Amino acid sequence: MGVSHPGAVAYAFMGALIGAVITYFNPVGPAFLALETRWTSEALAAIAEDFVPPAPEPQLWLESLPEVLRTGVDIETVRVRAGDTLQDALTRTGIDTSTASDIANALYSVFNPKKLRAGQELELAYNAIVVDGETPLMKMDLEITPGHVVSVARKDDGSFAAREILTPTHREFVRAEGVIDSSLFEAAQNQGVPQDVMSALVKLFSYDVDFQRDIQKGDTFSVLYERTVTEDGRTVNNHDIAYAAMNVGGQPMKLYAFEYPDGGVEYYNEKGEGIRKALMRTPVNGARLTSSFGQRKHPILGYSLMHRGVDFGATTGTPVMAAGDGVIEKAGPNGAYGNYIRVRHSGDFSTAYAHLSRFGAGVAAGKRVRQGQIIGYVGATGRVTGPHLHFEILRNNAQVNPITVKLQGAQRLDGKMLAQFKATLAQTDRKYAASQSIQQYAAARKDGEKVASAE
Repeated sequence: MGVSHPGAVAYAFMGALIGAVITYFNPVGPAFLALETRWTSEALAAIAEDFVPPAPEPQLWLESLPEVLRTGVDIETVRVRAGDTLQDALTRTGIDTSTASDIANALYSVFNPKKLRAGQELELAYNAIVVDGETPLMKMDLEITPGHVVSVARKDDGSFAAREILTPTHREFVRAEGVIDSSLFEAAQNQGVPQDVMSALVKLFSYDVDFQRDIQKGDTFSVLYERTVTEDGRTVNNHDIAYAAMNVGGQPMKLYAFEYPDGGVEYYNEKGEGIRKALMRTPVNGARLTSSFGQRKHPILGYSLMHRGVDFGATTGTPVMAAGDGVIEKAGPNGAYGNYIRVRHSGDFSTAYAHLSRFGAGVAAGKRVRQGQIIGYVGATGRVTGPHLHFEILRNNAQVNPITVKLQGAQRLDGKMLAQFKATLAQTDRKYAASQSIQQYAAARKDGEKVASAE
C-alpha cells in the first residue's frame, strides 16, 4: 500500500464507523460482525487508495495557509482634504505618525509636501505579508501633474527613499470651433476649450470686441493652440494660441501668432496689422457690463449723477488686469471708490480701477505694470450695492467713455518682417487644416481605452 492521502484516511475512518454501527445493531454473532466489519474497512480502504480527490479551489488553499506565507499588494487611494498636511492624510488611514513623518521627510528631496492641494490623491501600496499583526506600507505615489509622479518607497532596511517618475510626453496642435448661442465662454466650454486657453482667446479679441454688446446668437469662433500631452492623451499643459478667429455680426476677424527673433510673440491680423492697442477696453474676463458711461440715477444716493466710467459685474475675487503698460500712480483706499488703483500710461492716458476686494502681488505706487498683468481682484469696497469693477479711462486727467474712445493702434509689419509673417500665416493655416478637434482627440482616446479594456 502506498502513502495514504487525506481522501484515503477519510474513507478508512468511515469504514470503521460503519462497522461499529453494524456491530451494535446486528443480531448475528460477533464473529460474523467482526468479519463484516473487517471486510467493510478493507474494501473502503482499497477504494480510498485509488481515489484522487479534486484539487482545492485556489482561494480556499490560500486561506488555509499561515498569514506570513501570503504574498501580494493591497492598494488604497486617499484623497487630500482642504487644510490637510501630508501627515494628516496618511495618519487618517491608520498609518502611525512616525511612518508618516518618515515619508514626508523623504518626499522633501523631490517635492515639497506643503504644496499638496485639496483633491489630489495619494496611492498607498501595502505588502500583504503580515508582520507583527500589521501589513506594512511599502510605497506611496502622488501625481503632481499629468505624467509627473513622485514616489516614496520603503527600502530593505525599512527606511524610505523618494524619486520622480516622468511619463513620456509630446506636443501636438489641437483646434476647437463652435457657434455662439449665448456667450463665447459657454460656446468654448461646450467644445472642451480649457479655461486658460479661453481666457487668452477673450484677451486677444478684447481690444476690438465688446463681449457684452457685440456678440450675437449665431456668431462663431475657432482657435488653434499647442499643448503637451502624455502618451495616454492627458494634457500636461497648454501653450500659446497659434490662430484665433471670430465672426461677429457678419464681420470676420482672424488673428495669427508671430514670433520675433528674440522669442517674443505678438498677434496680427491677415494684413500684418497688430492687434495690441495701447489700452484694453475690458480689463476683466467673463464680466458683464452693468452700468454704462453717462448720466444715471445713483443706486445708493437716489439722485442723478454723471457716471464717469463703466461697471463690470463679476463675482468677488475675479482677477482684474492692467489695461496697458504703465506706472501705478495710486494704490490704496480712496473714499467712495473703496480700494482703488490708478495707472499712468504713455501719452495722455491713465486708467482707474475701483471697489477692489484686494490688490495683486507687488502692487504699489511707483511700480511698473505690463498690459494684462493682474493688479487686483473684483470686490465690493466703498460705496456699492454689490461686487463689481468700476473702470475709468482718463485723457489729460478727464474721464472719457472707455467703450467709444479712440485708442492708438499697434505697429504694422512691413518689408522683410511682413514677408516672414505671411510665411507663418500660410504655415499656420496648414496646421489648422491638418489638426484634429479637442472632441475628436477625446473620442479617439475613449475608443482606445475601450480596446485596451477588451484586450
